[in-house]
Amino acid sequence: MPFSSEFLHTEPTREQIDETTRPTVIEFGTPWCGYCMVAQPLIEAAFRNHEGVHHLKVEDGKGRALGRSFRVKLWPTLIFLKGGTEQERLVRPTQQDAIEQAIARIV
Repeated sequence: MPFSSEFLHTEPTREQIDETTRPTVIEFGTPWCGYCMVAQPLIEAAFRNHEGVHHLKVEDGKGRALGRSFRVKLWPTLIFLKGGTEQERLVRPTQQDAIEQAIARIV
């Protein structure tokens, strides 16, 4: 699944994430977050050349278990996973190149 523009209605469990075998990027944020809206074109553009990378867009907030398990503090936070293990993270990314380079390191 390439870039996803919609937030998941039900977040996966941490156990499901840890068992993921394919390269995955989890994007934590909210639909109303200004920083998230600004980052969307950058994130979408970075995924254009990486259609084999799974993108999960997870709405985060108080009481959300998945975001807490990754210790997410600011939005958007991108978690780059390889074999279910975090390899890198970007918080409030402002450069498409940084996102593309992080994706390239997990494929």
